[in-house]
Amino acid sequence: MVKRFLRTISRLGLLVLLTASSALADTLSVEPDRTQLYQGEVLTLTVKGSMKIDINLNNLFNFDLSQLPSPDIEKVEPDFEILARNQRYSVQTVNNDMVGEITWTYQLAPTRTGTLTIPALTFKDTSSSPVTVEVTDGTPPNQPAAARDSFIELAADKAEVYVQEQLVLTIQLFFSGNLIRGELSEPEHPDAIIEPLGKQREYARYRDGIRYRVVERRYAIFPQQPGELTLPPIRFEGQARDASGQLRFLRDRQELFDVRVKPVPDSYPANQTWLPASQLNLTDEGLPPSGELQAGTNLNRKLTLEAVGLPSEALPALPQAVPDAIRSYPEQPLRNTETTTDGLRSTLQQVAALVPVQSGEAVLPAIRIPWWNTQTDELEYAELPTRRYAIAGGSAVVAAPLSESGPTPDSLPEATVTTPSGAAGVSPWFISSLVLAGLWLATAGLWWYSRKRQAPTHHESHPEDASERQAFAKLKAAIDGLSAQTTGLMVTWARLRFPGQDFVTVEDVIDFSGDPGLAKAVGRFQERLFSNHSPSHGDLVTKELTRCLEDLRNRQAVPTDTAGLPPLYPAGLSH
Repeated sequence: MVKRFLRTISRLGLLVLLTASSALADTLSVEPDRTQLYQGEVLTLTVKGSMKIDINLNNLFNFDLSQLPSPDIEKVEPDFEILARNQRYSVQTVNNDMVGEITWTYQLAPTRTGTLTIPALTFKDTSSSPVTVEVTDGTPPNQPAAARDSFIELAADKAEVYVQEQLVLTIQLFFSGNLIRGELSEPEHPDAIIEPLGKQREYARYRDGIRYRVVERRYAIFPQQPGELTLPPIRFEGQARDASGQLRFLRDRQELFDVRVKPVPDSYPANQTWLPASQLNLTDEGLPPSGELQAGTNLNRKLTLEAVGLPSEALPALPQAVPDAIRSYPEQPLRNTETTTDGLRSTLQQVAALVPVQSGEAVLPAIRIPWWNTQTDELEYAELPTRRYAIAGGSAVVAAPLSESGPTPDSLPEATVTTPSGAAGVSPWFISSLVLAGLWLATAGLWWYSRKRQAPTHHESHPEDASERQAFAKLKAAIDGLSAQTTGLMVTWARLRFPGQDFVTVEDVIDFSGDPGLAKAVGRFQERLFSNHSPSHGDLVTKELTRCLEDLRNRQAVPTDTAGLPPLYPAGLSH
């Protein structure tokens, strides 16, 4: 009976606040926990309102908490971000009058430095007085960074770089407690290509005797314009519980120092692809060490250009010049970019089938590729020497390979060798090749026709999510403008279009699509970004990339049970 009476009194205390239609607002006070703070800190604002109330027992058990009044706290925006809000209620008797008091507690994060004002708030018919708060950038002088609940540290491997030279940015987030949620921003700049260097790392580290959990991310940044590179601040916002179970708001921001971006040196050869790298090597294999060749033999020459500190799209096409005495059948070049913790490593491979067809002396010209050594700050050359060969065995008639990408050692037809004085007849291999080519074309035509008849009609179905539509529109605009932010926007859009997929790099999106056309389109687009010369019909590059992305967008999204974005940290990290 006593418990039931107490529960009734408790519910009565909430009800009287809702049924006070004729009540008069008496007071409204606003009290910040401090008036001076640093931008990475969180301000606790306490707002108290009281009013005289009348009791209506007819609605005792029909109250609705959502009808409780509240002050217009939204006035603090945009100078402050409202991270959390809470409220509690109490009822007391003052001079035989029932007085209800509501206390609101807000967690506010300043969005800028300087003198900020919490404007006058209103509650019913009463207004509070404005409150001025001073927000200072940096870290409290009497509070070392290691003593804070969370903080960010930024580091760059260089203080200055050349245009299109790799700058490695390391972001480390330190935090304590059990992290409930967290959002760590990524670097971005309109005039820089920014690529994540693999997945984020998680580990523990001690600072001044305090154990912190650390999340580390690394990025390769390639500035595209000389001048000063100024990156926006890296921000973190999160919530954690301490050992006592109390909820804490974590927040910090750090800005990297301005990086000087130098132009291409005047001593660099004109009309040559600008290659700023820490290492660049050119090698070849497949040619015999001796200086003699036999007419009609099949050779496979593989040229490999390796670079440290550049993506493969920045590497120039390798020369394919050969003398008239040698036929060349080059395959499509193969580009590959590997991400490491120290930056990008890339390779460009060019394979060509070489067939000597005429006796005499043949000279393969030297290959000389200029590049700028960023470690020694000097011009250097990656070179292959001139190769001279004596071709014996007369002349040869060689059938062209059927493969569009060039022959392989197993598929290249053998050459027919004749004496210099003999008439060059029609090789039976040439006739066979024509027959096989005709059969191949017929088969390909039948396959295409059957696929066209069996292919279902696809109806364009754009997702209804407004944020996804906006992200895709922004991505298309970046592609049309040849923006360096395109790859980053591609990852952002793909996360929205296919929720539940853990996309980190543009390679993740390409692998998920399974479309080799998208991989080629992205590669050509990135080649265009790194190229010093604008090729003709350059709009075809952007149109092809847009078309491939639209095809991917029209694909049905894979259902997922995961609501919202994936967590910033693995489950094991927050325990």
